Amino acid sequence: MTVHKLRKFTLLTAMLLFPVTIYYMSPYLIFQAAFQSAVNGSFILFCLMTVLSVPFGRIFCAFLCPAGAVQECAAQVTEKPAKRRKLYVLKYVIWAVWLSAVTVCYVINGIDSIDPFFMTEHGISVSRIQDYIIYYGIIILVVIPAMTGGKRAFCHYFCWMAPFMAAGTVLRRKIGLRGLAVAVKNDGCVSCGKCSKNCPMSIDVMEEIGHGSVKSLECIQCGECIEGCPKKVLGYGMVKAERSTERKDKNGK
Repeated sequence: MTVHKLRKFTLLTAMLLFPVTIYYMSPYLIFQAAFQSAVNGSFILFCLMTVLSVPFGRIFCAFLCPAGAVQECAAQVTEKPAKRRKLYVLKYVIWAVWLSAVTVCYVINGIDSIDPFFMTEHGISVSRIQDYIIYYGIIILVVIPAMTGGKRAFCHYFCWMAPFMAAGTVLRRKIGLRGLAVAVKNDGCVSCGKCSKNCPMSIDVMEEIGHGSVKSLECIQCGECIEGCPKKVLGYGMVKAERSTERKDKNGK
């Protein structure tokens, strides 16, 4: 099984399991847990995302995110790219405000217990009829931006999980560690543009690979550009990011 087919399979599985897992990705339930001095499932998941993003970037978004799977289904209806790059910062503003509020809640109330299954029924998120209102509300919240704003627009503009992984990636680059990235494997590029066209995150891959690898924080390491390249120029690699001090030394500044 190729990486491309594996990704499609895991995304399909994640989407089918969304009614089970949705509360483990909830930014709201963390508030409820914080008021009860508890660490819940989404708190644990977001911490894991941050830690694992140091070596692996945003690979969760590409292979395991049910919201990403829903948006890629929507992309079959409208394939226009998400071009409003100035709005990418919006998700970081939302995340910063939300994270600050959660932190304050935990500082005030403390932590007395760890309950990964907080507010679930035997570990299942959607277990009552009224839970479907929340479930389909989230689905609508994800689908509308994807249909109107372009491919994976929700990821670009509103996702509260992406900043955790972006933070891990930035940390890795700051300290100069190796991390998973799409990198140039040979010099056979014919500038066909298929890599950029295939990208579900609307990244100009052709421009990015001019620097040797895709460095955009919007890259989810999905490998669609690798799959679409007719000359097999691109591939996965554990790329070491240069620290700012190293770049200055090379530039003689």
